[in-house]
Amino acid sequence: MSRFWSPAVHALEPYVPGEQPKGQSFIKLNTNENPYGPSPKALAAMAAAGGDALRLYPDPVAADLRRVIGRAFGLSADHVFAGNGSDEVLGHAFAAFFRDKGPVLFADVTYSFYPVWCDLHGIPYRRVATDADFNIHIADYTGECGGVILANPNAPTGIALPLIEVERLLRQHPDVVVLVDEAYVDFGADSAASLIAKYDNLLVVQTLSKSRSLAGLRVGFALGQPHLIEGLVRIKDSFNSYPLGRPALAGAAAAIEDRAWFDETRARVMADRGAMSAGLRELGFKVLPSQTNFIFASHPGRDAADLLAELRTRGILVRHFRSEKIRNWLRISVGTAEECQALVTAMGEILAA
Repeated sequence: MSRFWSPAVHALEPYVPGEQPKGQSFIKLNTNENPYGPSPKALAAMAAAGGDALRLYPDPVAADLRRVIGRAFGLSADHVFAGNGSDEVLGHAFAAFFRDKGPVLFADVTYSFYPVWCDLHGIPYRRVATDADFNIHIADYTGECGGVILANPNAPTGIALPLIEVERLLRQHPDVVVLVDEAYVDFGADSAASLIAKYDNLLVVQTLSKSRSLAGLRVGFALGQPHLIEGLVRIKDSFNSYPLGRPALAGAAAAIEDRAWFDETRARVMADRGAMSAGLRELGFKVLPSQTNFIFASHPGRDAADLLAELRTRGILVRHFRSEKIRNWLRISVGTAEECQALVTAMGEILAA
């Protein structure tokens, strides 16, 4: 606390990221990182982008990367915005489309950064309740509002809505931006990018952190009709004209183009997810249906916070959220097959003790 802070800073409750341990070696299943590594072609492209060229500023409009991303989705480059991780892209979207309007709607159990951005920008919001099984019901997203945010698949639950429901939401709110946050879409769900030509109020946000194993590179992007992309560019150029460095631009483009590596590694993650889910269910856990690179699990006879602590003593990190509705659930990232089995084995030992 400081007397020099503005009143808004005093009132903020910042987002708390997952633990990044130093020193002790852990099986790290707490931050949804991909265990299988980036595309070798992306690594080579980043290495080639270094050297003397780093004395020069990068392309402020990320033209090559935007063309590559657009081509992957059947869109032109002017339908694409690139930024420093999807969190930055989302932050720009809040500033560009939701300020000075009515309340923004999002689920009561979803990515906990959304209310932080709202508070930062002075945006009112309304949490829409999920049901007892954490399902989102689009019929509940009614009334006047200044925008809608839908994480699909949702986090931390892992549950995905079919495109027909996303389209229903777009039709319910034609006069505000509907932002679909697809950080985890590549692990079994369908992207709303196919709806962009049809709906001028749709903005889709994705990241290279998860399915392309580039969490350390910080590259995200948005897809939408050009008038929405222009709004994001205006915010970016009022904040930081050069959000992506040369290695990031080169590595991201190569990762998008390496479809074979992308398909191989995400298939492995989905297979490991199924095995870990089955193993935990055999131990009596309730595991929600997941289309992400993590699972959301709860044991009826054990406290989630206690399980978190017991796992940590065994060198395994998972994520626990303290909010009342999900306080007895753990979010467990999908690691390698061996790491997933170690998690299931450790859970069995804990329950048997």
